[in-house]
Amino acid sequence: MTRAGVRYSVVAMSRFVPRPRSWRGPPALAVQAALASGVLAVTVGGDSAVGAAAARTAEAADTAVQQAVDQAAGDRWDAAAPEHSVTGERRGIAAAGADALLAERLAPLLADLAGTATRLGVAVLDPVTGRSAVHGTGRFDTASIVKVDIVAALLLRAQDEGRELTDAELAEAAAAIRYSDNAATDELWRRLGGAPGLDAANERLGLSATTGGEGGHWGLTQTTAADQIALLRAVFQSPSPLHASSRELLQDLMGEVAAEQRWGVSAAGSGGPKGPLEIKNGWLPRTPTTLWDVNSIGRVTVAGHRYLVAVLSDGHLTWERGRAVVEEAARAAVAALRAAPEG
Repeated sequence: MTRAGVRYSVVAMSRFVPRPRSWRGPPALAVQAALASGVLAVTVGGDSAVGAAAARTAEAADTAVQQAVDQAAGDRWDAAAPEHSVTGERRGIAAAGADALLAERLAPLLADLAGTATRLGVAVLDPVTGRSAVHGTGRFDTASIVKVDIVAALLLRAQDEGRELTDAELAEAAAAIRYSDNAATDELWRRLGGAPGLDAANERLGLSATTGGEGGHWGLTQTTAADQIALLRAVFQSPSPLHASSRELLQDLMGEVAAEQRWGVSAAGSGGPKGPLEIKNGWLPRTPTTLWDVNSIGRVTVAGHRYLVAVLSDGHLTWERGRAVVEEAARAAVAALRAAPEG
């Protein structure tokens, strides 16, 4: 991958990235017993320490990474790129119609969640037509989906300095996204300068409602589903503050996420976790409540057509329930946009 002398090779990079000791897969049912007994120590940096042996198993897929072509205008999230925005009554009506369809598709799930502590934020974008739909404007803990944002911010800084990532930075970025490695993310967060560094980068990336986690707790960064679509646009579309080589690196890493972590928005795509997919998930049991944050962002392909999808949620009694909710919401989001009339 090259741009103006900058080269990133994910194949070559792999020699720097053994599976890290601090990598953790999603929790098994045994975690719930630990939570109930109060013996599970929880960090607020990122994903809970649950042990790789408890991870779910799935086949890894070879993912073809291509750049999405942004030919259509229309994006409610990218005020920084007015040349790609659609204004006027027609856009407003189209967005409202898609939002209504999404609400309709989510209705059975929302009815099931009524009376629980669970909150849900969902957003989806067709990057070719510009059609989009959003449900929920609340802010959520990012948990480990913020790792994409952190690496994007680091790439922006390297671009500004006229350099490529160092071998150490590249290895940390790969570990953070491929394996959701928290120790690697701690180091990236330090390099970035913490929340102020992330917030400054997000102004350029088009995220307007996201604030970095305080006190080193990057996993408690606050965001919205719409802002996560803005981030995905910066990663997958052009023009973008990220150079082509930076976007390609992030796309490659999100396409090579460990098989155990390919759940989430993948449920909305053709082939599920084994299909064409770029993804990052986050999960975190909160110490005060023992309830789970479960989030998923990424790009999925349905019948040869790509969609950017973000599902944020919290207040789940178990990780398993959170995953099921996120996957059902992702399927509803893509189905709603596919059913929405073009306009």
